[in-house]
Amino acid sequence: MLFALYLIAISAEAMSAALASRRSRIDLFGVAVIGSIAGLGGGTLRDVLLGQYPLTWVARPWLLLVTAGSALVAALVASRLQRLRTTFLLLDAMGLVVFTLIGNRIALDLGHSGWTAAIFGLITGCAGGVLRDVLCNEVPLLLRRELYASISVIVSALYLACLALDLPATLATLLALVVGLTLRMLTVRFNWHLPTLEAPRDER
Repeated sequence: MLFALYLIAISAEAMSAALASRRSRIDLFGVAVIGSIAGLGGGTLRDVLLGQYPLTWVARPWLLLVTAGSALVAALVASRLQRLRTTFLLLDAMGLVVFTLIGNRIALDLGHSGWTAAIFGLITGCAGGVLRDVLCNEVPLLLRRELYASISVIVSALYLACLALDLPATLATLLALVVGLTLRMLTVRFNWHLPTLEAPRDER
């Protein structure tokens, strides 16, 4: 199940990169590259830190075709899509939540603790989006006011709690997936965010 979700997630994240790159006037080759980095970057960083070799896309080079192809398709049909921001945020939310769960699962399968699994869920979930935004010359979603990394933490906590309660892994995955996606879209819809620090007026 997780591998099927993984394919959906890398495609969604690659498509989100294509939509983000529209504002930067990047050519189609650049779109394919950024889409692949966005879709596979978080997992690559996770595997390097965990010492997992060969890297996923090295063992399965066809994954590069999936990400590059998804990005190109999204770029070519983007002009026909309405409400691009909503589409972008939905695709990004899918990548964030699914990658978080995959990072959790891989760390647990390697014998790491729940705390470590949560950290690698955060890395897997957020790193690709950060790389996408940096390459598109955008402030990363991770650093904006809206909830982003917090959603990853909540998804990890819910998933790990379900496993601790001996719920089936499939049920735990589905529950965390639904809650994470719903919460992420609600934060966008209602502009929920964490408190921010503001400098005194005389320092601005």
